[in-house]
Amino acid sequence: MDEISDLEMVRVIGEFLELGHMDNIAALFRKEPQWYRLTGELVQDERFMVRMGVAVLFEELVTTHPEEVRQAIPSLLPLLTDPTPFIRGEACTILGIINSPDALHHLAALTDDPDPQIREIVEDCLKGRT
Repeated sequence: MDEISDLEMVRVIGEFLELGHMDNIAALFRKEPQWYRLTGELVQDERFMVRMGVAVLFEELVTTHPEEVRQAIPSLLPLLTDPTPFIRGEACTILGIINSPDALHHLAALTDDPDPQIREIVEDCLKGRT
């Protein structure tokens, strides 16, 4: 059997999240944590429901698998310098949900982001979760 490509997996996960099947994706991530590496791709999806689904997914997974969710951090770091504010904001939101010392350290670097909404997300994450 052929391995599924990351591109195909991002497409499938995105479709499931858009349809509201977060429980299926949570089960997948719990069983196969290697998929955390796709988080950065998922939060760049143009569909709001997919991005919101990722946040809901991480809110769930951080309560049951707080160590495993940290595997998403490397995929989110490049997005912190993305020129598109909503992409930076989505990455900040997920890092804030992860709430590990490493995630919060990277968030702190965006306290002076040029976008006021990003600064607000970062401030909320650093104040409310530390």
